Amino acid sequence: MAWHDIEFYAFIHLTINTFTDKEWGFGDESPELFNPTAFDAEQIVLSSKNAGMKGLILTAKHHDGFCLWPTKTTEHNITKSPYKDGKGDIVKEIVDACRKHGLKVGMYLSPWDRNTATYGTQEYIKIFRAQLTELLTNYGDVFEVWFDGANGGSGYYGGANEERKIDRLSYYDWENTFKLVHELQPNAVIFSDLGPGVRWVGTEAGYSGDPCWHRYTPHGRNGNKPGIGETMYLEALNGHREGDFWIPAETNTSIRPGWFYHKHEDDKVKSPERLVKLYYESIGHGTNLILNLPPDRRGLIHENDIVSLTKFKEIIDATFSKDLAQGASIQASNVRGNSSRYSTDNLLDKNQQTYWTTDDDITVSNLIVEFPKETEFNVINLREYIPLGQRIWGWAIDKWEDNSWKEFAKGESIGNRRLWKGGLQITNKIRIRITEAPVCPTLTEISVHLEPVQLAPPIIHRTASGNIKITSNGLIRFTLDGSDPTEQSAIYENEIPFEKGGTIKSKVFYKGESSEIATSTFTHSKNLWKIMEASSSEKNREATKLIDDNKQTFWQSLEQDKNKDIVIDFGKILNLKGFSVLPRQTEMKNGIITHYEFYTSLDGEKWKLAKAGEFSNIINNPIEQVVSLDTIIKAKFIKFKAVKVFDANYAILAELGVMVD
Repeated sequence: MAWHDIEFYAFIHLTINTFTDKEWGFGDESPELFNPTAFDAEQIVLSSKNAGMKGLILTAKHHDGFCLWPTKTTEHNITKSPYKDGKGDIVKEIVDACRKHGLKVGMYLSPWDRNTATYGTQEYIKIFRAQLTELLTNYGDVFEVWFDGANGGSGYYGGANEERKIDRLSYYDWENTFKLVHELQPNAVIFSDLGPGVRWVGTEAGYSGDPCWHRYTPHGRNGNKPGIGETMYLEALNGHREGDFWIPAETNTSIRPGWFYHKHEDDKVKSPERLVKLYYESIGHGTNLILNLPPDRRGLIHENDIVSLTKFKEIIDATFSKDLAQGASIQASNVRGNSSRYSTDNLLDKNQQTYWTTDDDITVSNLIVEFPKETEFNVINLREYIPLGQRIWGWAIDKWEDNSWKEFAKGESIGNRRLWKGGLQITNKIRIRITEAPVCPTLTEISVHLEPVQLAPPIIHRTASGNIKITSNGLIRFTLDGSDPTEQSAIYENEIPFEKGGTIKSKVFYKGESSEIATSTFTHSKNLWKIMEASSSEKNREATKLIDDNKQTFWQSLEQDKNKDIVIDFGKILNLKGFSVLPRQTEMKNGIITHYEFYTSLDGEKWKLAKAGEFSNIINNPIEQVVSLDTIIKAKFIKFKAVKVFDANYAILAELGVMVD
């Protein structure tokens, strides 16, 4: 119940990856790379608190094995870094700042360790539990312990540089690892895709399913026993209405495309409007929301992130600071025993320990909320009294209009919290109907709100000819030099030639108001490109989909084709400084390319390997992958090779692009 009450908290991803521009470190990175020059734990904690968050979970050790505290278990830790001359402890600094400012503390400890030579042996399990013990005994109370599902694969492993596979169901002996957590931190919930305390929602995109049930029965893949990293994760989006266990969902996402800080994502911070949308699609569906804020190389939350968080909080406060239901009267079709203990007054008292309910044999019921006067609203907040379970299986809301009831909203689950947001409604009374419940339903809160109308930012996209088109209902101003648009910036009137690519920012001005800034970064225009080689499985998945600047289409190679190469002719020589790939933008993960080789050529015959590597975490977070080349390379042709793909004999890719000097 305490975990449900937190609702919104921060994820902090900071490690050597921050300084190597990676999402997953290989494990061979030197601790000397870790040196946040202006690390400020209070700035990080206050950035979270000021956004309305009640807690923070720190990645104390990610997959690369580097520990942010002076652990006794490995030399691969902060004492070997230049940070504070080896005398620093990031975990302690974050924890102390959280205690000072009233935020709860959680710990992320990666079960996978790509650095240690012991990984894959029982000796590592002892090390892992020793690390867990240090974190859960030396830093005070912890509200959540976070276990990642990424386990086993290629790594440094003490210099072995090999792939190590483990049996995820048995290797960690999770039953005893969970027991250790409960012994050391009895008030902490344990997170994983399995639970047992709270579950991963099944996507890193920041939304849950609708309905989203707090009950859940984990199922293993291919009929096997379920385990961490071995569950039917898509079932977690909705949970199970009559699941065996109370394992509510935690929705996770990052304020940027990646989990660690990357400078090239400074213009890709989620807008305030996008954060508000995610708020309704996570907390508004009864889940908790953990939003990642990655500190930059200074050790600070970047200014762009704070600007977005600040505006997001302003919108949330403006919406929920006033409850339009206060002063209203509520009549129920049934009150349990006609007792004041269960009266409708409990729905407006802001006390989640009191509630309204019906007699045992009444499962279909309704509540009429009558306002003192005609009222405008576009948000309704509902809460069940969940100590008695998630009892409501169907609901609908009507408004009184033209002397009759008219339905404008309906759904299935409510649970800890349900936020309905829709078009503006104007009425003097609403009716909330409980349409399905297995037993007598309960509600502890009803509130009604008005979200202020926001001037939407413009929409930017590239046309087939390579030009930029911007659309909006107001006056659009834009910049091409990376600066923020002002009332003195150029006015958008016609499509903008943009062959070379780069960053464009635009903003709408209307009647003295202005929108948030829309920012888009484009690769080199593809209008002259030709696909020279790439097998395709069928016509609607042909190779031309790779260069159509449409994120929704994709190329798929033939299953029987072992050579999954893509060869492109630019039509002229370009000075390449990097490339980008976009995986298929659906929930399907089969065929996603995880490892690659990138070649360049001037004549299409002699090829030079320019870059090779992995796209880490691309399976769970299928965002655009931006790869910088070590030097500027002149090329007329490129060859992109899919070296490894996930769980398929074919490769799938939505877009391939290049950045030029």
